[in-house]
Amino acid sequence: MRYPAVAGQFYERDPEALRKQIEACYRHAIGPGGPPAVAKDGPRTVKGIVVPHAGLMYSGPVAAHAYAALARDGVPASFVILGPNHTGLGAAEALGAHDWETPLGVATYDAELGARLLRDPITEDIVAHRREHSIEVQLPFLQDLLGEVRFAPICMGLQELKIAVEVGEVVRDAIRGTDTVVLASTDFSHYIPKAEAARRDRKAIDRILASDVKGFYRVIKDEDVSMCGYGPVIAMMTAVAPAKPEFLKYATSGDVAAMEDVVGYGAIAFRR
Repeated sequence: MRYPAVAGQFYERDPEALRKQIEACYRHAIGPGGPPAVAKDGPRTVKGIVVPHAGLMYSGPVAAHAYAALARDGVPASFVILGPNHTGLGAAEALGAHDWETPLGVATYDAELGARLLRDPITEDIVAHRREHSIEVQLPFLQDLLGEVRFAPICMGLQELKIAVEVGEVVRDAIRGTDTVVLASTDFSHYIPKAEAARRDRKAIDRILASDVKGFYRVIKDEDVSMCGYGPVIAMMTAVAPAKPEFLKYATSGDVAAMEDVVGYGAIAFRR
C-alpha cells in the first residue's frame, strides 16, 4: 500500500471535509459551476487530460473543469496517471505498482495494465512515489466521482523530449484496445507575475492545442516556461494521438487569492 503523503496539506485529511472541499472546487467562481453528474453510458470520447496538481485550495477549481469533462464523457475502465517527480527520489521513469490509499478509500493498482507498461525506459520503483504529490492529488477527485478507481501511476524524473516521447510510446502500446484515459498532471508557470505567466503559458497551451509535441517542447525551453510536468504532457500527447485537444480552462493562483507572483493552471481534454 502507498499511503498518503500530502493529506492535510494539499487537501483535507478528513473524508467529509475532503468531499466538501472537492464540491467547493466545482462551485468556485472559476470552477465549472457545480458537481457534475457522471454519465454511466457516456460517449467515452475523452482519451487524455491535462490537469493541475497544486493544493486544491489553489488549483482545484481548474482541475474541476477537467473532471467535469470526464464525468460527462462516462466512466473508463482504467487510468494511466503521469506526473513529474518533484522530490528527485527513485528511478527516472517509475511505475508505482501498489494500491494507493487516500482519505476517500483505496485506489486499486491495475496490475494487468502495469505489466504492459514495464518496458524500457519505465521501471518499477515505489520510492519515486512515496513523497510525490503530483499523482496523489488526482485520486480524491477520481474517487469522489467514480467511487472505485483502477489506475497505473508513472512518476517522471527525466522529462526531456526524447525520453518523454519514449514513455508515451510505451503507454500508447499498453492502452491500445482498452478503455483507458491518460492523465498528465502538471502546473504551468511558477512564481512569476500574473501577466507574464499568462503570456508564457498561452504560448505553451497554443502548441498543445495544435497537437505540436516538438513545438510545445521548444516553447518550454525558448520561453523559459517553468512548467513542472511538461514531460507528462508530451508523453500523454504521444500516447493518445491523434486525439484532438479541447481547451477547458486556464487560471492562476492569483485568481483564487491575492498574491504578487502566481502559479498557472490549465485543463485540456483530448478527444477521439
